[in-house]
Amino acid sequence: MHIKSAEFITSAVKPSQYPSGELPEIAFAGRSNVGKSSLINTLLNRKRLVKTSSTPGRTQLINFFNINDKFGFVDIPGYGYAKVPASVKKKWGPMIETYILKRETLKGVVVILDIRRKPGPEDISMIDWLMHHHISTILVQTKADKLSKGKQSKQKKIIADTLSMNQEDLILFSAKSRLGKEKVWRAIEKLI
Repeated sequence: MHIKSAEFITSAVKPSQYPSGELPEIAFAGRSNVGKSSLINTLLNRKRLVKTSSTPGRTQLINFFNINDKFGFVDIPGYGYAKVPASVKKKWGPMIETYILKRETLKGVVVILDIRRKPGPEDISMIDWLMHHHISTILVQTKADKLSKGKQSKQKKIIADTLSMNQEDLILFSAKSRLGKEKVWRAIEKLI
């Protein structure tokens, strides 16, 4: 995918704040601190379009980006551990659920997993929920550069087994080495 333009459009918490338009959208979801922002920035060949943070829970709104005036990327808040007030966390579930179920231009969700961690209950619930609602899903394992090739294979198998999927359904990715970037793009292009 050749990226000519990538720009932030708006942040939203409810449908009336979503950008209007007919462009297909791909959402990005994952636990807090899983490498979501780094994945999006790498895909778009940008360093800081999506802000990265070492503090989990920085994304607290649904953030919309226009890519090439042809489609959109949507960064949704990370689930799981986050140093945010419980009252804010409680609002995330309904906010994310409303976006995913009601947004007609949504074509699929990229679910991001840290290759070093076994999927937790939140990851499994998110994937099961997306499948239950027939939402197309792309599973990406980030931070692959942090493990040797042997450990990558071992972890890929553990994660696939935990999720009851084929290893081929998981894409290894590294923001540092750009491993998997083309595979992720091919999967996204199929959906849009």
